[in-house]
Amino acid sequence: MNDQNNKELKEKVVQALKLVYDPEIPVDVYELGLIYEINIFPINNVFILMTLTSPACPAAEMIPGDVEAKVKAIPEVNDVTVEITFDPPYTQDMMSEVAKLELGLL
Repeated sequence: MNDQNNKELKEKVVQALKLVYDPEIPVDVYELGLIYEINIFPINNVFILMTLTSPACPAAEMIPGDVEAKVKAIPEVNDVTVEITFDPPYTQDMMSEVAKLELGLL
């Protein structure tokens, strides 16, 4: 597996993540800044380190499962591991400009 394949697969993972929304916010989890890390390991195993907008997020069960399902749907992906962390805690500063514009914060 070369770096180009990893880069292409990572881009597909990002596109899949942009299909996952926090049900309370009309912005996808990638633009919200909830994805801290995307790693591609040998044989196309994908590891995603992410957070939620709050530990009490009502969608806490749903969003990681949705992330896993969307990434697993990529034909080249072998397996997906989604890990949730609250370190560092999420802040609005982590949002992309796209997300901030969407939410009227800019």
